[in-house]
Amino acid sequence: MTDQDRRTGRDETEEERADRMWGELIQEVRVAQTGVQILFGFLLTVVFQQKYAELSDADRAIYIVTVVLGASATGALIGPVSLHRLVAGRKVKPQAVRLASGLTQVGLFLLLATMTSSLVLILRVATGGSGVTWVVVAVVVWYLVCWYGLPFWSRRRHSAR
Repeated sequence: MTDQDRRTGRDETEEERADRMWGELIQEVRVAQTGVQILFGFLLTVVFQQKYAELSDADRAIYIVTVVLGASATGALIGPVSLHRLVAGRKVKPQAVRLASGLTQVGLFLLLATMTSSLVLILRVATGGSGVTWVVVAVVVWYLVCWYGLPFWSRRRHSAR
């Protein structure tokens, strides 16, 4: 048994592992892309609504930051698709998987920031600002538990075996 077999728990070559990991990564990215594209599409329509003119300067600034974050998240989460197209057939899939995984992590962080600022804006407009901080903090903590806490806990718990 090689070191590679012990690390992956599978009898696969580096190329087979890269193929499997690429397929898994693309499935994960599809889920995140759908969410960020729906959110970003919604954000793009806000500026054309009548209520936009009534927003305070602070709320407009939050909106602009949110749109830029959404655009950045979209770019990072679509990046792996472009990467794959541009390097396909060049025998660099293991390196492409690592790069695409990094882009996906950046995209998920930007998606978290986009969702956070969207929530801040929506709750500020809907409630006039009362209690927004605590609700946003609670939701962000929930995201962090779901997106990072549970996966890290599971990885640590099951890696020890």
